Amino acid sequence: MAETRGGRPVSASQRPTGGDKAVATQKKQYFRRKKVCRFCVEKIDDINYKDVRMLSSFIAERGKIVPRRVSGVCAPHQRRLSEAIKMARNIALLPFSSPA
Repeated sequence: MAETRGGRPVSASQRPTGGDKAVATQKKQYFRRKKVCRFCVEKIDDINYKDVRMLSSFIAERGKIVPRRVSGVCAPHQRRLSEAIKMARNIALLPFSSPA
């Protein structure tokens, strides 16, 4: 007899298997190092929009600005960094998007 949920039959993919608990207990825990702001460590206060090499390390392949949670930059430096990237884009030092 098929299982039902609210009068409808339940497909095999929606049935609980019970195997999830076993996988969760055997999963290895990896130690993740806390990300520290590169600008705070090197004591860089002003982020120059002309420093294309440094700014391009905070831009993804598709041309997007890398978010804080990925890059590890603190909030004040991320704001200055995004402003510098936008200024560099406006004067054509950095691309708005990746080349097609």
